[in-house]
Amino acid sequence: MNFPTRVQIIDVGPRDGLQNEKQPVPAAVKIELVQRLQEAGLTEIEVTSFVSPKWVPQMGDNAEVMAGIARQPGVRYSVLVPNLKGWETAVLSKPDEIVVFGAASEAFSQKNINCSIAESIERFAPVVEAALAAGIRVRGAMSCTVGCPYEGEVAPARVGMLAGLMKDIGVQRVDVADTIGVGTPLKVQRAIEATLAHFDIDHVSGHFHDTYGQALSNAYAALEMGVWNFQSSSAGLGGCPYAKGATGNVATEDLVYLLQGLGIDTGIDLDKLVDAGVYISAALGRKPNSRVATAVLNKRG
Repeated sequence: MNFPTRVQIIDVGPRDGLQNEKQPVPAAVKIELVQRLQEAGLTEIEVTSFVSPKWVPQMGDNAEVMAGIARQPGVRYSVLVPNLKGWETAVLSKPDEIVVFGAASEAFSQKNINCSIAESIERFAPVVEAALAAGIRVRGAMSCTVGCPYEGEVAPARVGMLAGLMKDIGVQRVDVADTIGVGTPLKVQRAIEATLAHFDIDHVSGHFHDTYGQALSNAYAALEMGVWNFQSSSAGLGGCPYAKGATGNVATEDLVYLLQGLGIDTGIDLDKLVDAGVYISAALGRKPNSRVATAVLNKRG
């Protein structure tokens, strides 16, 4: 297999992982989670989002969290930005990268952000322009690239169309996201192939939810294609408020274990990563949703 020798992981737990939690998570806990993740060796962390607290109350402490993190050299801190108003607030927190988002499904776009795919791209164009002018990187999250809770299966052509639209407005790299976790390896590879018509392999990442237990298989399928950027969530945190039944992201612990077994370097200390997942899970009053964390904790006794 022509696997990459190194994989770059973005832990999205502090943002994507926590946004759907019903109980309020204090800013201090989120800040401590970021600290523990970077101590474990994560060099990219998606910290928060600058959406309206009316829609996502869990992220209402965004500026406080960004101000409270102890930034380390060589670590990239990203934030989700939904529109120009969000950008104007986000830029004050000096993120290294902003994340804009679009869906490969029209129905999901309407349910998620109340507009069509074309309108969402139009809305993001000035945000991308402003970020690039400020020297801030831009990533595009492409959701529902293999399946949608409202439309069912999503054709690769739709993914290619969305990737092309994102490229046209200046997005520098994109995430191929299986938002509801219905993907299987071949479907994921087809979505990635469609994306590669617009972005090279170095600027494409995999983002897989584990609803049907396929996330690691899908990551493996992406690795086979040479993908070396992935998003995951410590302790398998996550879900989607607009996708009924969707469970968390693939656990960072499980992904790192797979990569280590393939001889692929991540720069991440698995024991410290498990501890970070235990920390945030305890704060939420439950056990980590990671098979590797469970095995490691059992072994520790």
